[in-house]
Amino acid sequence: MRGFLASSIGVTCAVALALPLTPPATAAPVAPAAGRATGTAGPDLPGSTQSLPLTPLATGPTADRTLGPAADQGVTRREVARFSMVGVVWDDPDTALHGEVQVRSRSTGTGTWSDWRDVETHNDDAADPDSAERATGRVRGATAPLWVGDSDAVEARVSAEPADRTEETARTEETARAVRPRAPLPEGLRLELVDPGDAPPDPASRAAGTPGAAESAEATEAAVANADLAPAGATEIPALGRTATERELVTLRGTELTDDQRAKPHIGDRPRIVTRRGWGADEKLRERKFVYTTTVKAAFVHHTATGNGYTCAQSASVIRGIYRYHVKSLRWRDIGYNFLIDKCGGIYEGRAGGVGKAVLGAHTLGFNSNSTGIAVLGSFGSAKPPAAAVTALARLTAWKLGLYGANPRGKTYLKSGGGNLYRKGKNVRLNVISGHRDGFATDCPGGQLYSRLGTTRTTAARYQGR
Repeated sequence: MRGFLASSIGVTCAVALALPLTPPATAAPVAPAAGRATGTAGPDLPGSTQSLPLTPLATGPTADRTLGPAADQGVTRREVARFSMVGVVWDDPDTALHGEVQVRSRSTGTGTWSDWRDVETHNDDAADPDSAERATGRVRGATAPLWVGDSDAVEARVSAEPADRTEETARTEETARAVRPRAPLPEGLRLELVDPGDAPPDPASRAAGTPGAAESAEATEAAVANADLAPAGATEIPALGRTATERELVTLRGTELTDDQRAKPHIGDRPRIVTRRGWGADEKLRERKFVYTTTVKAAFVHHTATGNGYTCAQSASVIRGIYRYHVKSLRWRDIGYNFLIDKCGGIYEGRAGGVGKAVLGAHTLGFNSNSTGIAVLGSFGSAKPPAAAVTALARLTAWKLGLYGANPRGKTYLKSGGGNLYRKGKNVRLNVISGHRDGFATDCPGGQLYSRLGTTRTTAARYQGR
């Protein structure tokens, strides 16, 4: 999540609230589809991304007065190819969007339009400033993505906030917005409509000799990265009991363990983890190379700010949507998080490279090295995280941190790669289980989830036998 900056909707990392700002949109005309789609649907490349440029919104006697003055930008109501996730991107990743982003969509199932919904503008998950991933010159600034469900029409508006919000007068906010100077909006605003697609067919289930039955090299490599934990091609890494987990620890990290760690390992039972194959990752989207750091000293907890309006049966689709948004819209090398957890407590492999390894993510700008990033699907500024998700978080951290000898109740030092809280090169003392906001000025992972991290640390340590 990008910055801790005042905006007209406040700085939260979780917004999916329905705002009934206008009457139901049933009579207004819908423009024909327009924009650029990237990716094609099919068994080897599921999903697509439509990228629509934002333009100034019209004003005048016949204009919809709720759309604001001409300085606002948006996409007028139009039919589009089906999508389920939406976000806004812009050219410069170092430029913040000071303002408000709202969208509404038409359900393919009912044909009705949603109310206006806020999109979280401060998307501060990112690769470190000097990393190869950030240095490509291709990455974009972006809002968080919002899950809206299966939709076939959209409308969007982006409103700049007043340049000086400290001058409060007796005027109404609506009047003030019309006459006071506005902060400039970022250049190159585009609305991204993401169709996560269906999971690609498992090659093993295709008939022998069927064209395209051979697995891609990228898919094979992603599976091999977990070969120490599950058979090649597995859709999940199964849970293990205490004895088997301790035996596996010696197998994975035996040469690095001290005598005390061998005699009394502190590690939680390995939880069940759905692999990238299990949630249907199209491995051809990401960059092929895996990047690792030295160890895992800390876990940073996030929420995805995608809203809570998904079912557990849709979790894989939400993750495929985030993956495509990170790679195709933000132009990252892979999904940013190392793990994701859904509202039912399901745990999912994130960035490719092996769930037991120290994979470099793009989750906490300045502190991606020697850490792991875990995102809970949803928005938890005001909504409480489900108990199943909190329990899964404790189980995952007990295992993952235990692989590297880290105590969930402890403290550790990480060197900042640069950010808005700590200068580059500063050694920062952090909780081994930290919230995103501990390393970067943001509200992520939302106040409700952040308040549960103390309990998570205690529970995870207990799972480790401490």
